[in-house]
Amino acid sequence: MTDVCVLVVAKAPVAGLAKTRLAATVGDVAAADIAAAALLDTLDAVAASPVADRVVAMTGDLDDAERSDELRSRLADFTVIPQRGDGFAERLANAHSDAGRLPVVQIGMDTPQVRPEHLARCALALDEHDAVLGLARDGGWWVLGVRDAAMAECLRDVPMSVSDTGALTLKALQSNGLRVALTDVLSDVDTIDDVGTVRDSCAPDSRFRRITAAVSPGEA
Repeated sequence: MTDVCVLVVAKAPVAGLAKTRLAATVGDVAAADIAAAALLDTLDAVAASPVADRVVAMTGDLDDAERSDELRSRLADFTVIPQRGDGFAERLANAHSDAGRLPVVQIGMDTPQVRPEHLARCALALDEHDAVLGLARDGGWWVLGVRDAAMAECLRDVPMSVSDTGALTLKALQSNGLRVALTDVLSDVDTIDDVGTVRDSCAPDSRFRRITAAVSPGEA
């Protein structure tokens, strides 16, 4: 057991609100179902990780979400807290603060290929570093671990969802004097072009792999 909290920052996979860039290709309901599968796979990986606490910071209405019943059942094994704040950067920083007093390893719901060993490496990195950051291939990041929630306060000044969010986050952490370890680089699921790459990295029995089996780039 590692004395760390894994924090998942998630959005209810509601058709028309979830994965809008992917929805432009596959449709609102299909995109939301893919998002639900990705979130459930992520929650399974977190649940299987040997950590002291597991928290989900959620926004959106689960009653309107795809796979609502399955999500509620899975979330019963987690502490669920509401997201708070106006922008995404503010909500991320607040989620770290609200997650508790343990060191935090925070991920989103866009990397269903994540496995317990990924999270374990991040947790172990915090033994010798102040923070751990996993960059994403699209220029963002998929995981951020900090020894103390206050170390995530620098996120408030980082532009999110831009092509260099990952580099800017690393710079912000280092500018605050933190020793940062870099971990695995993974691909996020944002558009149809990401689906195949992520699917190929998922476990054979993952929901994401099953639900996207017939989805390919260029699908109309």
